[in-house]
Amino acid sequence: HLGKEFAVGVSFACLDVHKINSRGLWFGDDPLSYTVPLLLLQLSLLSIFSRAIYILLKPFGQLSIVSQILGGVILGPSVLGHDTSLAAKVFSFKGRNVLETLSVFGFMLFIFQIGVKMDPAMSLRSGKRAMAIGVLGFFVPYVLSGFVAFLLGTFLSLDHDVSTALPLVVTVQSVTAFPVIACFLTELNILNSEIGHLASASSIICDMCHWSIMTMKFTATLATTKSLKTSFGSLFSIAFFVILIVFGIRPAALWATRRTPEGQPVKEIYVFAALIALLVCGLVGEVLGLNAFITCFLVGLVIPDGPPLGAALVERLDCFVSVLLTPIFVAICGLKMDVFAIQKLKNVGVIQLVIITALFGKIIGAALPLLFCRMPLRDALSLGLIMNSQGIIELAMLSDWKGANIMNEECFAIMMLSVLVLTGVISPLVKALYDPSRRFIAYRRRTIRHHRRHEELRILSCIHSEDNVKAMTTLLDASNPTKENPIGLFVLHLVKLSGRASSLLIAHLPRDKTSQNPSKSERIFNAFRKFEQQYRGHLMVHCYEGISPNATMHNDVCSLALKQRVSFIIIPLHKQSLYGNNVEPSHSYRHLSRNVLDKAPCSVGILIDRENRRKSRSALQKSQVYRVAVLFFGGADDREALAYAGLMSGHPNVLVNLLHFSSSTEVVSGTARSKMLDAEILGEFKANAHRNDRVSYYEESVMDATGVLDVITSMDNAYNLVMVGRSHGESQLIIELKKLNKRVELGAIGETLAATDFKVAPSVLVVQQQTRVWGMRDPEESTHLRRTEL
Repeated sequence: HLGKEFAVGVSFACLDVHKINSRGLWFGDDPLSYTVPLLLLQLSLLSIFSRAIYILLKPFGQLSIVSQILGGVILGPSVLGHDTSLAAKVFSFKGRNVLETLSVFGFMLFIFQIGVKMDPAMSLRSGKRAMAIGVLGFFVPYVLSGFVAFLLGTFLSLDHDVSTALPLVVTVQSVTAFPVIACFLTELNILNSEIGHLASASSIICDMCHWSIMTMKFTATLATTKSLKTSFGSLFSIAFFVILIVFGIRPAALWATRRTPEGQPVKEIYVFAALIALLVCGLVGEVLGLNAFITCFLVGLVIPDGPPLGAALVERLDCFVSVLLTPIFVAICGLKMDVFAIQKLKNVGVIQLVIITALFGKIIGAALPLLFCRMPLRDALSLGLIMNSQGIIELAMLSDWKGANIMNEECFAIMMLSVLVLTGVISPLVKALYDPSRRFIAYRRRTIRHHRRHEELRILSCIHSEDNVKAMTTLLDASNPTKENPIGLFVLHLVKLSGRASSLLIAHLPRDKTSQNPSKSERIFNAFRKFEQQYRGHLMVHCYEGISPNATMHNDVCSLALKQRVSFIIIPLHKQSLYGNNVEPSHSYRHLSRNVLDKAPCSVGILIDRENRRKSRSALQKSQVYRVAVLFFGGADDREALAYAGLMSGHPNVLVNLLHFSSSTEVVSGTARSKMLDAEILGEFKANAHRNDRVSYYEESVMDATGVLDVITSMDNAYNLVMVGRSHGESQLIIELKKLNKRVELGAIGETLAATDFKVAPSVLVVQQQTRVWGMRDPEESTHLRRTEL
């Protein structure tokens, strides 16, 4: 039997089964002759080299997978491993056996994670554009590169190994794997951008096309090469196994999800049962001839994505899998590559010609639907490049073909270099071409100051948790929605992406029947719909849920504001108590507010809620008075805050006081045009104060920053809400106030108000007027603004 095996070129390694743990050098043992020390050294070397290269390449826009491949290449036979003594000692055949087994198991867990994060329903609601991109993105490169491979095989005298590899090259270049796209978009922070949504949905469609072709090929191969009994038995057992996974594991996972109260951790027994199901199904799949990778993916796919169960599984596995095992799997693929196996430039040219054909075919297939929909050429080209990105799935396919001797060393090396170059070139190009915030630049002024009377004022209210609802409804109630000045309210519940691979921004429709166990989003939306009923058509509520990573959550806010033509965005700034009444927002909320302030297509208000420390109410009642103070120093943002206060002044239970700061020196710097606009809006407010006894105007003369702080401190317990603009022109007073605060996101006055130690502190609304308008560099100097504001 052994003679027969050796005859067909099968390699064997003799292992001492007792050499697992070393006793150490002092007892005469060579640690590298034992399994555990050798494995630890291999893991250490691969991790250190990969991480060091990542640190070096990150400034050049390279993804982590590039550094992981290069780490393996450097340690492999192409560079350091070319020294046979090092290769024989550290990465010998018998020494790599345990390492590769561990990495393959890690890849199985990675595929399971992707299945858990993936939402199969995305393919059903992907839309016509994503469907067209997915279908054309697969079949155009598949047909073009397949045709080129056929011509090359017909008219050129190719080596047998190259001829065998060309169909595999066509397959791997036509694939756009969802796991690769999800990782690519996440690393580039464009997962929930417009192109990110399209790429995620399109890659699922492309995967479905690929697996349909593979299934047909597999069935045809069975029918032509195996007996009827074998073919029928194989197909029937696989189909029965898939049905068992769908109708056995899926209901059990849904049952565990229903049994877990919202906000509560998943029971350990549910997580344990899911992992045992994964291992058993992987084993059964291997027994039936179904690759364990496919089985793991199917098991992950039937488990509901997101919290509670899906998020718990991803959270438990993520660190171990993503930080250690998956990078090791990628590095080992680089370790297997030997550039010295490339002997003929002709073979390189033939394979590269097929790859380039597929590359341009995929760009054409992905870009054509977008160009047909009149999307900018840069965005269409960016999507085409993203769809060409390659990663761990392509590496697994190549490694599997090499291990099965379907692809020889030379073709494997050429393909690995192709993956490395393509990924290394595509990521910087996409970063240079695609800026998600570019489309948030509006073509007209969308501010409260420039809003036309008797038209619906559209406000976007961002909600993080139920704690924000009271403060938000109180502020909106004070905004005075009436028949003459209605408000269109768009409520966006922002949820951190957890246990999902793709972001989501969807309109929320109320259920026909009230649920006995409503979700957190439903409780928030129900509170706003109840608030809507108080105004009977004067305030219309539209509810949305956005699930995205914290780093790019602002894309959901800005894109919804742009799509719905919103004039004012209100974002609550969460606070955490530190010392007494001094509070500090968490980093993620600061990051969100800072990005929205920088990129919003309209005006923005940052709400610092301190009403929770009072006996607050959800809406103003007839017997209650809501006191508002506006601090006016000068500038566009202060004018926007005053315009918002003007809306509030129409409410019968709102008292508005304007505190206009003046000084013998310049309070804030500004252009002559800005000062003229300040004088104009102040004149309007004074006239309103004469007509309305609920409106007051006060002059506050200050000499320095101490005088401003004295005025702010004197407001303690006098107001429910203090409003101020975010930015002010530089002056000695503003410079002094900036020195008092470490942060600058809310501006000198806003940060002072947020940090002031009030005994009974009012809420604060920091307002920024729209800054991004197409074709206008300086809004205060623009002739367009002059016409609009006058």
